[in-house]
Amino acid sequence: MSDKVLIIVGDASETLDTMYPYYRLQEGGFEPVVAGPHRGPFQMVMHEVKPGWTITKEWEGYTIEAQIAFSEIDPHDYAGIMISGGRAPEYIRYDEYLVEATRWFVDHGKPVASVCHGVEILAYADRVRGRRMATVPKCKFDLEVCGGIFVDEPCVVDGNIVSGRTFHDNGRYFGAFMDLLEKARTTVTNGASA
Repeated sequence: MSDKVLIIVGDASETLDTMYPYYRLQEGGFEPVVAGPHRGPFQMVMHEVKPGWTITKEWEGYTIEAQIAFSEIDPHDYAGIMISGGRAPEYIRYDEYLVEATRWFVDHGKPVASVCHGVEILAYADRVRGRRMATVPKCKFDLEVCGGIFVDEPCVVDGNIVSGRTFHDNGRYFGAFMDLLEKARTTVTNGASA
């Protein structure tokens, strides 16, 4: 089994939604591979509802380099997929290669993580139907209109999909995703040595 895990980004991906998983994967012995609409740099943002505000405010965050384009994804080469949040999913969800890869990971029981607006990609790919998922409350409609079940909790595991509401849940939901990756790695290792 590959130790590579895809991290899906685009311009306006949320910085903490992206960077926390990136480093946690490395810490766990996995190789994060950043994928975007094309190879090259993408501008991330800090994405938060400020006290006293009723809508999300954004500040410019770090940039991140996409090592591969969505069109270059061969799902067989990866242990799992992590879909970052921010505004990027609203735009990149229409990419046919990303949709095809997303469907493959869900359908083949591979570990899938989604945080915040990441649910928009899974919803557009028609892979939330009947699934319990956490997401930022303003994406509740996207989830429910596509047949998913909104759960307002910091970590929701439904089969091979792990989800969190926002980066504030990083310390709660991402460990469950790491557990799924580790179980898959252990199963393959034990199966290969049996």
